[in-house]
Parts: sequence; structure tokens; C-alpha cells
Amino acid sequence: MAPIELHYWPTPNGFKISIMLEECGLPYTLNMVNIGKGEQFRPEFLAISPNNRMPAIVDPDGPGGQPISVFESGAILQYLGRKTGKFYPTDERARVAVDEWLFWQMGGLGPMAGQANHFRLYAPEKVPYAIKRYTDEVNRLYGVMNRRLADHEYLAGEYSIADMACVGWARGWERQGQDIEEFPHFKRWLEAVQARPAVQRGLEVGAAERAKQNIATDKAAQAVLFNQRAR
Repeated sequence: MAPIELHYWPTPNGFKISIMLEECGLPYTLNMVNIGKGEQFRPEFLAISPNNRMPAIVDPDGPGGQPISVFESGAILQYLGRKTGKFYPTDERARVAVDEWLFWQMGGLGPMAGQANHFRLYAPEKVPYAIKRYTDEVNRLYGVMNRRLADHEYLAGEYSIADMACVGWARGWERQGQDIEEFPHFKRWLEAVQARPAVQRGLEVGAAERAKQNIATDKAAQAVLFNQRAR
């Protein structure tokens, strides 16, 4: 099997795919896309990820044996789940449950946690209303997870791509202004997911490169990341 090309930077969205590849045991090559240096705007990357966001993949052994590129982390997770038959059930009821929580993360947990991070850590001036607005919304979303996990071991019942999608964001609870002790079922789930060896390997991918860059103090990187308009 030819290795999948992973275009990646170690962020919560990037972790989704490095974790899935490790969980599935798929061979892959790593192409780092340093988003703080604007590498996501290179023409060769835009050809496979027109939204200038990573992660993206290129699978040389796509449908019909032909290469395929996939962008958007949720779409990549679904594609890899279908390709391997792992962590994405074929039974329709079970698949709907996974899709519900995957889309919940894509439309809710990720964007709201990202905004909480931005206004709490990166915004050039403190905006109390924005900080409260997004911190409160993350708190609400953690409450949704906590209630779900009170009687489910994982978000969709069995461990799935929905859990992989959420763990990178959930592990940043402190940065998002949350007290994990308020959410005991969430805490139990987070510890269980992070204890998986493949998750640990996935979270380590690119960590050394990420450590070289501190977005909170790197003004050049902030200018690239936080001032984007149509180009």
C-alpha cells in the first residue's frame, strides 16, 4: 500500500488525522505546512486544499486505484473510515450516531473553542464580552458532552472518529477557561482517549516543530493567521 501524504501542522484539527492514521496503522508521509509562516497559501497546497487550511491528504490508492485528495478534517476522517472499515461503522444507525457527534464537533466544539482560545490568549486587546461569550459557550458544549458520556463510554457508543475529532480540542480545557472537575464524565472520557497508544503517537506528530513557534508572542505569525481576507 502506497503511503498517504499528510499535509499537516500540529493543531487540534491536524491531530484528528494523525491520530486516525496511527489508529488504523496506515503508512503515511508527513508534509509539514507551517501555518505561522504562510505555507498554507502556496499554490501546490491550495491545489489540494482550496480553503487554505490544513490538514489535507493525498491518497495515491484512491477509488478505482486512482489518486484522490481530500481536504476538511471531518471529510478526511470519514474517507479514511470508509477506506479501512475502522472506527466508522457500516450499520446505518451506528453511522448516524458517529456523524452526529462528528458534525457537532465541526460546527460547535472546534469553532467555539477556537474563538475562546483566540480572545483569551491572542487578541491584541482584551474584549470582555467576547471572552465571556465564547468561554460560556465552550462551557455549555462541555456540559453537552458530559451528559452524553454519563451513560456512553464514548460519544457514539463505541470508540470512533467522533472521539478522535474531539480529543484535540477537549485537551485544551484549561486554555479555554474551563474547570474539568465540573465535568466528571467528560474527564473520564478524556483520560481514556488520551491513554490510547495511537492517540499518544498522533499527538506527538510534529510536536518538536510546533515547540519552535509561540503564536502568543510571534507577531509575524499572528499577522499571517489573524488578518486573512479574500485573496
